Amino acid sequence: MSGRGLSTWGAYLPRARLERTAIAQALGWMSQGRSRTRGTRSYCNWDEDALTMAVEAARDCFGARARRVDAVTLASTTLPFADRSNAGLVAGALTLDDRCRTADAAGSLRAGTSALRAALEGEGLALVVASDARAAKPASPQEQAYGHGACALLVGPADAAEYLGGESRTADFVDHYREAGVDFDYALEERWIRDEGYAKLVPPVVKAALARAGVEPAGVAQFVFPAAHSHGRKLAQTLGMPESAAAEPLADGCGDTGTAHPLLMLAQALERARPGDVLVVVGFGQGVDALVFRAAPGIESARPARGVSGALAAGRADGAYVRYLSHSGLLALDFGMRAERDSRTAQSVAWRKRLDVTGFVGGRCTACGTVQFPRSRACVNPDCRAFDTQEAHGLAEVRGRVKTFTEDWLAYSPSPPHVYGNVELDGGGNVFIEFTDVGAGELGVGTPVRFAWRMKDVDRVRGFRRYFWKATLART
Repeated sequence: MSGRGLSTWGAYLPRARLERTAIAQALGWMSQGRSRTRGTRSYCNWDEDALTMAVEAARDCFGARARRVDAVTLASTTLPFADRSNAGLVAGALTLDDRCRTADAAGSLRAGTSALRAALEGEGLALVVASDARAAKPASPQEQAYGHGACALLVGPADAAEYLGGESRTADFVDHYREAGVDFDYALEERWIRDEGYAKLVPPVVKAALARAGVEPAGVAQFVFPAAHSHGRKLAQTLGMPESAAAEPLADGCGDTGTAHPLLMLAQALERARPGDVLVVVGFGQGVDALVFRAAPGIESARPARGVSGALAAGRADGAYVRYLSHSGLLALDFGMRAERDSRTAQSVAWRKRLDVTGFVGGRCTACGTVQFPRSRACVNPDCRAFDTQEAHGLAEVRGRVKTFTEDWLAYSPSPPHVYGNVELDGGGNVFIEFTDVGAGELGVGTPVRFAWRMKDVDRVRGFRRYFWKATLART
């Protein structure tokens, strides 16, 4: 396995972070003050889901690199489509070559680490993304513990970390489960999970992985285990690792992000690693995966622009518990008659315009250089008006500035006000577009913005989600 490993990584957490004190205040009448009140948990805006988060994590992972990969795997237990290629949608939003292989991985919180091991022990360049937006029943322990987020890892040359070896075991140990068609997880007793699951299933797999990698437990610098920090420290001690090697599980900053969490914690460990450090990451869920890495000499130059630290720092603390319930689909609010509209998608048009809609690809006139969206046969420049001179011009990574905007409190939006307007693109061009993740008074003429792939709307009659690009504040 020498020379193959992780080239770089990327992360994404939704901007909204629900303060746990807000949950405690809303539900204190039934919990008698026993609710956890420290820190925040991340949660999706109404137009975010496992797919949109996966795209953002992958964009952070690629950075300025050429987007050439042989395969894309998307791991999640909350994929929005049961019979549609979710990984294919992510590849389309990233405008990857349509010859790359795509696959969805699901069914277990171990899906992310299993997909990562398969990519590491395969060939070619592979993008592995894990993303989850798990719902939690109000007042349940999961509501406090869960968070939403995504992590992407580029597998190929070991620019960031060399893969030393791995080991896996399958065991139908049911610590929690969610039947198909059911919204919420059913979790079992924590002490039983700790004593029978973590304590007995994890150590032999980690020991086998370390033996395969030729690494002594005492030489492990960071041990990534996606559970409470106390469990990680106990396992590290049991395995003969320094107790200090147990990685912080991000509980206070975002919560447990499900399938994404072991990879998100690994990404944070990579950000803190020094060349030569040995890192062990464990995936747990109906079995165990253990993967061993050594930080590469060039790990500093492999760091992404945002990463986990940037994703954590970009959060906005939110004490509005009802807004969280609404955006998470846990509380049906009456938005009035303006919300009564048909959101049917014309699939034939969506197919013909897939590059425009999914990939945000506009046009650039080869005669005068004018950029426009959408593309058309005629150049929009009144001094040009040339026909059939448009070449494809991607806009997703272009920055811009607010030219005009409207905060509309009368139009329907799941997160009022409905904000839309004109964005002047860097390098020329103008797009009329919706804004997301902005509140009343946050925009101004000239405000720098970037673009994000989000849900445009949801057709609840036919069970379909439509995606498009929106402008948001250029915070990073």
